Amino acid sequence: MTQTNTSHRRRYMSRNRLAISLLFMMNGFFTGSWAPKIPEFAERLNLSEGELGLMILVFGLGSIIAMPATGIFLARFGAARVVKTAAMLFLPMLLVISVVPNIPLAVVALFCFGGLMAAMDVSMNGNTVSVEKSERRAIMSSCHAFWSLGGLFGAGIGGFLIAELGILGHAFTVTVIAAVMLAVSFPKLLQDPPSDEAAAQKIRLPMTPLPWLIGIMALFSMIPEGAVMDWSALYLTGERGVDIAWAGFGFAAFQLTMTTMRFAGDHVRDRFGAVKTLRFCAAMSVTGLLLAGLAPSTVLIIIGFAITGIGISNMIPVAFSAAGNLPGIAPGISLSVTTTLGYSGILVAPSAIGFLAEHTGFSPIFAGLAGLHIIVFLMAPLAHYADQDHAG
Repeated sequence: MTQTNTSHRRRYMSRNRLAISLLFMMNGFFTGSWAPKIPEFAERLNLSEGELGLMILVFGLGSIIAMPATGIFLARFGAARVVKTAAMLFLPMLLVISVVPNIPLAVVALFCFGGLMAAMDVSMNGNTVSVEKSERRAIMSSCHAFWSLGGLFGAGIGGFLIAELGILGHAFTVTVIAAVMLAVSFPKLLQDPPSDEAAAQKIRLPMTPLPWLIGIMALFSMIPEGAVMDWSALYLTGERGVDIAWAGFGFAAFQLTMTTMRFAGDHVRDRFGAVKTLRFCAAMSVTGLLLAGLAPSTVLIIIGFAITGIGISNMIPVAFSAAGNLPGIAPGISLSVTTTLGYSGILVAPSAIGFLAEHTGFSPIFAGLAGLHIIVFLMAPLAHYADQDHAG
């Protein structure tokens, strides 16, 4: 191994790793900053709850449609060029959403917001795979942890900035902070143009089952994550009689353990391998979901959500790394398949879960979702494509 590679392995935050981590943080920061704007957005456009729900669905549709399209651009131009373009187009979107005067323009703005967020997401993950190959170590989990930190930061300061500076002041401040992140990141980003062989390949949906199987694994990993994000508070208040002051603790415990374990996940994967890491995560999540769904006390339910966060933390990073290293398939194409299927678990599945809960309640749903992660446990051998002997 060369001296350069040795140096990369010993430095936690290399130049290229810092760049892609900042892009993840910027994307999460922007997405988190949207959440506190939603009440004013609905009031400005005089939206009912149902109409607001349709608006949020437009955001999700923009994301789902953009992901496979981004895979084509990655295969043609490489992740670094695509993520820079997507980030620059994404940068003014919060300002645009803050001033749209009517529903038709708001639909267009939210569709573009969701689509550009997703385009950044796919290309960021693609560049992360390139950095993992270059440095011969796992970094995907910590990159997703930086996304979570950015989201928490954006959501956390959003209400304060809106109260102090107003809607436009908040959007302008967030945009400036995000622009600084991009300015620091862009010069340090690893350039990863596609190889001549990859560029010459015909761009089409993969005909082999591997990327689709890993995409299904990502989908089954993320459906419970979306359920906890969207329904844990209502489950605690509506079915378990928990006081509203405690309702957010289930998701807070889940988010805290998930973010913390993502920072540790790269070291775990380098030490034990992707297959064992994924099996451990799936087993933890099954335990946590069963506890959250069946436990008799509030404390145990919250502990169950915390254990679920430990389990889910590194399932998606492992799946994305595996998708980006499949033999004979352009990384952008396989990643776009995996991200499209995976994120539909957060963007689409929770609405179906809400419909089911009207008839069954959330308790059996959370317990039943453990079955999806039992399937992920059984599919864990597919994760070996994420290991260093394949990525190097």
